[in-house]
Amino acid sequence: MLGEGLSAARAVNAMTANWAEAAVGEAGTVLTAAGVWPALALLADAADGPARRELEAALGTGADSALAQGRGLLAALAELPGVGAALGLWTRAELPLRPEWPGRLPLDTHGTLTGDAGADLERMSAWAARHTDGLIEKMPPVVDPDTLLVLATALVVRTTWRRPFDPSVTAPRHGPWAGRTLAGLVRIGPLADELGVAHTPDGPLTVLRVDGEDGLDVHLLLGAEGAPGGQVLRAGVAAVGGAYPTTPGEALPLGTPAPGLTVGTVRSRDHTPALRVTAVPFTVNGEHDLLDHAPVFGLGSARSASSGHFPGISAVPLAISAARQSATATFGALGFRAAAVTALAAAPGGVPTPPPYEAKLVHASFDRPFGFLAVHRASGLVLMAGWVSEPEAYRDPFRPGAPFGP
Repeated sequence: MLGEGLSAARAVNAMTANWAEAAVGEAGTVLTAAGVWPALALLADAADGPARRELEAALGTGADSALAQGRGLLAALAELPGVGAALGLWTRAELPLRPEWPGRLPLDTHGTLTGDAGADLERMSAWAARHTDGLIEKMPPVVDPDTLLVLATALVVRTTWRRPFDPSVTAPRHGPWAGRTLAGLVRIGPLADELGVAHTPDGPLTVLRVDGEDGLDVHLLLGAEGAPGGQVLRAGVAAVGGAYPTTPGEALPLGTPAPGLTVGTVRSRDHTPALRVTAVPFTVNGEHDLLDHAPVFGLGSARSASSGHFPGISAVPLAISAARQSATATFGALGFRAAAVTALAAAPGGVPTPPPYEAKLVHASFDRPFGFLAVHRASGLVLMAGWVSEPEAYRDPFRPGAPFGP
């Protein structure tokens, strides 16, 4: 059942890539198409005319099967270790729903909209906080006195690193973060298979997989200096999906073969290649208006209030009046956590003796803006995608008056 529910992974990842390319620029942000796709699939089943066709194109699947796939994806997400997902529906009492539509939805709740936008938003915010472990405290502002229906998803992702990082301090010498003293993370261990260089049409892309527990990983992505965040994330989604030839870390030549990588040698006791990773902890937040990129989500026609688009929901003509997502993600020494709520509204140690051998040492340094993807390992489903543009300054916890560092 779990595998069937994740059968939409390729379509969700395509939406992630399209959205990231359209919406991610220089500023740090995070987004999840995995939190949008199921809601759109449920709407597609109830749509007709141009809205139905546009939703099908955006979803990458036929509207006739969309509801089943949307339900399956939500159920599968809710069953994944480290992941939680929920669906909520709120409607006005005067909106006569076709009884079969809500009966087919995997609802966590079906609440009532009163027309008091502030009170309605407060109740929905409590639902959002409950289903994101408090990471998202407020529902995106999609309601007003004319709102007749709100369909929302909540998604939370948590994992603990199999091999944690050590907190450190870093001071980049090049790039946009040069000259700053930053909070850092460092880890050294066997090279294994977690590092690769994907050969994309835009040039080499460094991809580091940080293995988490429960089958969840976070991939850090470093492209050419100055490459747009959306371009890096689109290439990263494709690379994680195996679309590009990739050189594994052990096969990299000496020198600086790819962004952020330096390959050399180090004294060793057993010739085992080693990987040293330096990165920065981060927290990024995203507030997205999906209607700013309506074609990505198939909402171009559906937002037009000149006619109704969802006869499968109600005989009352409905159009999409708002579609927003609030998201957050934190990457630290011990693990990763992220959450999002998407809402669519309808209205009118020491120094030992030198070892005797020499081994390859790859140093991967993420000390300038980079991308990240949180991925379900078995299916390849991208759960979260984001861009880190602003690192955390180092804060000395032992300096009087200073706050604790990360």
